[in-house]
Amino acid sequence: MAAARHGVFHPLQVTAVDPLTDDAVAVTLAVPPALRADFRHAPGQHLALRRTVDGAEIRRTYSICGRAPEPGAEGPEALRVAVRLVDGGVFSTYALKELKAGDTVEVLPPAGRFVLEPRPGRFAAVVGGSGITPVLCIVSTLLTREPAARFTLVRSDRTTASTMFLDEVADLKDRYPDRFQLVQVLSREEQQAGPVSGRLDEERLARLLPALLPVEAVDGWFLCGPYGLVQGAERALRGLGVARDRIHEEIFHVADAPAPDARPAAAPAPDRSTVTATLDGRSGSWPVQDGESLLETVLRNRADAPYACKGGVCGTCRARLVSGEVRMDRNFALEQEELAAGYVLACQSHPVTEEVELDFDS
Repeated sequence: MAAARHGVFHPLQVTAVDPLTDDAVAVTLAVPPALRADFRHAPGQHLALRRTVDGAEIRRTYSICGRAPEPGAEGPEALRVAVRLVDGGVFSTYALKELKAGDTVEVLPPAGRFVLEPRPGRFAAVVGGSGITPVLCIVSTLLTREPAARFTLVRSDRTTASTMFLDEVADLKDRYPDRFQLVQVLSREEQQAGPVSGRLDEERLARLLPALLPVEAVDGWFLCGPYGLVQGAERALRGLGVARDRIHEEIFHVADAPAPDARPAAAPAPDRSTVTATLDGRSGSWPVQDGESLLETVLRNRADAPYACKGGVCGTCRARLVSGEVRMDRNFALEQEELAAGYVLACQSHPVTEEVELDFDS
């Protein structure tokens, strides 16, 4: 199977826009036969969608919520993503109020490393709000394909009415009662059964998780949702002795995250610098303008460079640092093992040396 080109968008037709809650919809996209190989996805990956408004390009990433294709299958005939309304969100407002069946949306092939390929073992997730979306794909694919796998899902939502994929998760519980454990916590609504209402913070998770399952026996933890929830869950797990390489994170909202580190870099930025980038097998070298990120430099010369959020969250612009040094303003996408292997986020990277080389194909 030929690899999909990094920054190439494909027009996909919308076949359905289904309400999930008062402020969220599921958008179904038809994938034509010629593109199905390109749109094969691993459980937990996301899509970048593009729209142009008044001449300005808007890109947003949304996780795929449907089960991943079977091994050896041609690829999906359709893809389904969930969109929740964000205050002031241009794309989410469009999706909820204007998008309809028959419309066309430009879509990048799947990306992301918040994935779990089905294998035997015990797995668990802590999710908040729309963080359920990639985990729904992970859980449904895992339990369907791997009879020797078990999964515990701890999810936090404001109210029952705001809970996305309520029926789909309940169906998984009915189909796999011995292998799927569900714990629902509501922060703004009293529950007649289950944990008491309230916010899932570090202290509460440190008490709750050991009462639910043998924390030390879990082969992989998947944390997804707002920054505060994900960071609190990570601290709770680390305090319970969970190794960092068993914790996988994807942050959906960073409104409560600390501001980018404004301290000066360990080494002063050079007066002049050049970035060399390899993308889809072709390389080029270009001067970095004052204040530019490396992604901005590459985009001035290669419009097909991959990116979506430009905020250090989605990881779409991940590249391997072949040579030179950079500093990143912020990083909410790369895990420690990726950083140790030399990967950076091009949208957050600025040169520290006169010559920097990136490989987007690695």
